[in-house]
Amino acid sequence: MSGLVNVLVIGAVIAVVVFRQCSAQQITDDRRWWVLPGILLVLSLREPGLVDPHHAVLSAVVLGAEMVVGLVTGAGWAWTTQLWREADGSLWSKGTKATAFVWTGGLVLRAALYGVAALMGIHQGTAALLAALAVMLAARGGALMWRAGQMRPACGDSMRGDFMRGDSTHGGPIHGGSAYGGSVHGESPYGGSGDRATPRPTWKDRV
Repeated sequence: MSGLVNVLVIGAVIAVVVFRQCSAQQITDDRRWWVLPGILLVLSLREPGLVDPHHAVLSAVVLGAEMVVGLVTGAGWAWTTQLWREADGSLWSKGTKATAFVWTGGLVLRAALYGVAALMGIHQGTAALLAALAVMLAARGGALMWRAGQMRPACGDSMRGDFMRGDSTHGGPIHGGSAYGGSVHGESPYGGSGDRATPRPTWKDRV
């Protein structure tokens, strides 16, 4: 794949990422979040310039550092993303100001590594950038899906919430009235006063 096509692919991916960063996105149970990072990684591995053959060891070290930067940036992106649940139970996400700082820091580190590689005479093509972008998106997707899984309501949470709000399963309030129309503390369900009723003496009292 030519360098121009690589640049177009990278530009399109960054545009999609920025759009999703600045707008609210619904998180679903779709398990295909790894497809785009996988495609980018395959494209980077097919490129011949992933490692400079004239500086194989040094270029491999720089590439590893770029992968680490991509991993940290993607994880930071996911952890600084705001997650919330709507009234219908759907889960949504949106980037915050902290996410923008994480993005900026990742770009600065990436540019610094590129400058160091250039000073050492290491040639880096677009393949390294594709690989770093793939690692970043994979880290972000995995961490975000993990956070979304932690926020999913457990079975029975809604019933416990109704109980804590004071709603009985029969439609009557827990405090102030029984489920059959009577008051728990002030009046028996048969018309008498539950609190004023004289208790019967126990067996020891009768003896």
